[in-house]
Amino acid sequence: MDLRNIAIIAHVDHGKTTLVDELLKQSGAFRENQAVAERAMDSNDLERERGITILAKATSVEWQGTRINIVDTPGHADFGGEVERILSMVDGVVLLVDAAEGPMPQTKFVTSKALALGLRPIVVLNKVDKPDAEPDRALDECFDLFANLGATDEQLDFPHLYASGRSGWADETLEGPRKDLNALFSLVVRHVPAPAQIARKDEPFRMLATTLGSDPFIGRILTGRVESGTLKTGETLKALSRKGELIENFRATKILAFRGLGQQPIDVAEAGDIVTIAGMSKATVADSLVNPQVIEALPAQPIDPPTISVTFGINDSPLAGRDGKKVQSRVIRDRLMKEAESNVAIRVTDTPGGEAFEVAGRGELQMGVLIENMRREGFELSISRPQVLFREEDGQRLEPIEEVTIDVDDEFTGAVIEKVTGARKGELVEMKPAGTGKTRIIAHVPSRGLIGYHGEFLTDTRGTGVLNRVFHAWAPHKGPIPGRRAGVLISMENGQSVAYALWNLEERGRMFIGPQADVYEGMIIGEHSRDNDLEVNPLKGKKLTNVRASGTDEAVRLTPHIQFSLEEAIAYIDNDELVEVTPNSIRLRKRFLDPHERKRQSKAAS
Repeated sequence: MDLRNIAIIAHVDHGKTTLVDELLKQSGAFRENQAVAERAMDSNDLERERGITILAKATSVEWQGTRINIVDTPGHADFGGEVERILSMVDGVVLLVDAAEGPMPQTKFVTSKALALGLRPIVVLNKVDKPDAEPDRALDECFDLFANLGATDEQLDFPHLYASGRSGWADETLEGPRKDLNALFSLVVRHVPAPAQIARKDEPFRMLATTLGSDPFIGRILTGRVESGTLKTGETLKALSRKGELIENFRATKILAFRGLGQQPIDVAEAGDIVTIAGMSKATVADSLVNPQVIEALPAQPIDPPTISVTFGINDSPLAGRDGKKVQSRVIRDRLMKEAESNVAIRVTDTPGGEAFEVAGRGELQMGVLIENMRREGFELSISRPQVLFREEDGQRLEPIEEVTIDVDDEFTGAVIEKVTGARKGELVEMKPAGTGKTRIIAHVPSRGLIGYHGEFLTDTRGTGVLNRVFHAWAPHKGPIPGRRAGVLISMENGQSVAYALWNLEERGRMFIGPQADVYEGMIIGEHSRDNDLEVNPLKGKKLTNVRASGTDEAVRLTPHIQFSLEEAIAYIDNDELVEVTPNSIRLRKRFLDPHERKRQSKAAS
């Protein structure tokens, strides 16, 4: 059977996963009466809730005698480690571009990786049925983007289609019949070459592992594309590291191939196909699984380095152990090491004392997703403020700079530019109209300046702005960036908060807790209206007397308190504060709960 391997790449929310759903339906991968969830490829709970793809997944469809392996990739740069590895196992990419928004930062990020590997893209202008769609402008922008990224003449001569993934059609012209996706299927078969590996069928077996998973029944599994040879179930293989060192010898206990949404066991894996192998105990991502007579490892893609780090520690607050079952540092360490193994963009190191672990990764979203997953698994953690990782080069200190693309209504551009280029030390690169009443701002901002900015940005633009960021380059250190301006209100007592006390404290600042909330000494319960920290008593009830006076029995009416999401809490805290994360709650606290200890530490620090 003819074979094609393609990846679908695009910016966040441009409709990749929805399009794959339609491809599966129209190729007959589902039975007529089969119940299939919307966005069938986003199988993980967090992906469904947030509407984003976090892990790359593969599927395969058959169309007129050709099997097409399709990999659905994440659009967020925080999960770029996934994208880079995935692209090395396909022969073509379908670049999906929203006909209204045009190419966006992540489009640029993923496309640059694909062009560098020499892949020839097919451009699909999606959502052309939106009222504000401008497919011709989007197409011109794609051409300019490819030219700016140094595409070859062959890559610049790309075919394009007009489509609506949700309605399930793709046509070569805007006036096409708008019936089905056959134009896309046939273009993939015509334009994408068959895997070159098929010609190497008679050589010894070689495969580069690109994703790691685990199955409750067959254990550890590795997925990748077979570079040469064939493999039968039960044959012996050896795993080599990137440097060619032997990791282990093992028997391939099972070989699975993608068929529709599921994976099915097959007897023989052939060169060019994307398959999953079980049986290994140590081999991991970027290792080569090869025939025992092969001595050289396959070249693996280098991964972009992490740019921020967060400290994961045990929860040592007075309320520790009430919600979660997994509280020991040993259990937390095992879980983080397991994560680092399957996610090559994450690095975990032990800190002196062994109670906390430094986790370095690509961005706040990636960290937020990891913490949220651990929280749902029953872990209790204390999390520090994210720190940007610096580099030393030729005696100069370098920091990561991100390219930020912002789409806002014209009335908010002044406020946004002032915030980004002022205190946050950003440089304005470009500013241009983006449709009626909207402006697109592109700036290069230090990663440090973006920590915690997203919430402020949504407030400044009344929730209408769209901000996207992607790693740009390393640049010399830009000097100090001011942190949070306001101080915090700190509880000086242990117990449950009282509505009357909170009501009296409202003139001091905004509250983070409501009445009947568990509080402890050193816990942050609100934001002070001034720039210093203030210790307060949220337990102080009303003194009762037997004298009645008019006005003493006023009803206590509390202003609704601020509720932080996990990412907002992590971005809000200062360096001497922590976020306490448990399965049921998110609390802010001082690193040192005892006030005398806090004073000692701040004296030592100054």
